Amino acid sequence: MKLTSQDLAQMEKRYRAKLINSLSGFKSANLIGTRSKSGQSNLSIVSSVTHLGSDPALLLTVFRPDSVDRHTLEYIQETKIYTLNHINSSIFEAAHQTSARYERDQSEFEMVGLNEEYSGNFSAPFVKESHIKMAMDLKEVHKLEINGCVMIYGEIREIILPESSLQNDGFVDLEGAKTVCVSSLDSYHETKRLSRLSYAKPNLDLKHLNLKGEVLEP
Repeated sequence: MKLTSQDLAQMEKRYRAKLINSLSGFKSANLIGTRSKSGQSNLSIVSSVTHLGSDPALLLTVFRPDSVDRHTLEYIQETKIYTLNHINSSIFEAAHQTSARYERDQSEFEMVGLNEEYSGNFSAPFVKESHIKMAMDLKEVHKLEINGCVMIYGEIREIILPESSLQNDGFVDLEGAKTVCVSSLDSYHETKRLSRLSYAKPNLDLKHLNLKGEVLEP
């Protein structure tokens, strides 16, 4: 089967959205926690968080065009802070429900049954039920001319995760933390690790590693 750009242009809008969203493969599934200056908390699901750099520690998030109220994006730009919270297998249904269009004065935390959690004097809310979460400082905002999407670049201020998830070489065991991923717009997946592999170098055979990063004997 072959589909051309002309075929895509003729498709029904929602059908095309699910198709194209499927093609990028499995994506990270996160909840963004924000709190307005007036104290209104907000929670929204995103599947567009991407590693941008490690020094400084930067993550990129993409938001759809702001043709309608985007409370999350508004509060991030207003306060310059937000949280990223991994979705796990215990909360994926509640997380998905945050995509509903609640009113500005309705907190998604309360509406979907998740709990706010705070760390120190950082005023943006974490998701208590999330196992891996990050406090983020907003660094840059860019609007794309091609489709109106908004990209935000954030720097990690704080990481909260189970001690058992962090390995000696810095590897984070997402599977052990029950982090899930998403495909298309509505399909959630648990993962099954195939293997960790050694650092790739020319003319050197790859080695299989255990969870701790140690070479497995053949």
